[in-house]
Amino acid sequence: MSIRFDILTLFPAMFAGPFGESIVKRAVQAGLLDLRLHNIRDWAEGRHKVVDDYPYGGGAGMVLKVDVLSRAVEAVDDEVGVPTILMSPQGRGFSQAVAAELAAYPRVILVCGHYEGLDERAMPLFSDQISIGDYVLTGGELPAMVIVDAVARLIPGVLASASPHEESHAAGLLEYPHYTRPPEFRGVAVPPVLLSGHHAEVEKWRRKESLRRTRTLRPDLLARADLSPTDRKLVAEIEAEEGS
Repeated sequence: MSIRFDILTLFPAMFAGPFGESIVKRAVQAGLLDLRLHNIRDWAEGRHKVVDDYPYGGGAGMVLKVDVLSRAVEAVDDEVGVPTILMSPQGRGFSQAVAAELAAYPRVILVCGHYEGLDERAMPLFSDQISIGDYVLTGGELPAMVIVDAVARLIPGVLASASPHEESHAAGLLEYPHYTRPPEFRGVAVPPVLLSGHHAEVEKWRRKESLRRTRTLRPDLLARADLSPTDRKLVAEIEAEEGS
């Protein structure tokens, strides 16, 4: 299985660093991830390749032109059924569940907005809008990078088989603590259970510490999690230990 991302942007050079390193780079080299960058300015007309203009009615900022954006998206969106997603602060929130949803597609198109926004008449071009958080960025390039990275990790073969399923948010909880050598550092020792070689006890400890960490740092996630009877028993033990 492989996934192709077509990314429409005014600043394709921004992607060179993040996409040329680490796991994303290895996924591309292995043929598991196909990343194609398209400069929206290539579809602008005239000597100056103007892609934006002042908003009708006045106001701050510039607005991406509908004619330029339409030519760009329609040229790249040449298949039926390919999700064409606008990076937008007005979109639905990005999450691990949304990453898994996108990982089921063989191809995804991401469009990076910029400036003050885009002409409202361009909105029918998109099948979806996604936001990575309730804050303001200078453009959609960073959100597109976040989405590619999160989805790439879910492609079979990109990571070790168990890794994507054990990480924070993969099962709706935060991940358990990790330890490695040395066995003691500045008076703090690795929990003995991790050195015991007893795999069942290690798994129980990890699950309990995952629940503990989620309860402490993200109680909202714990409240929404689909907990098993065993999980609920572990939560009760944690509450007894912590006196709450």
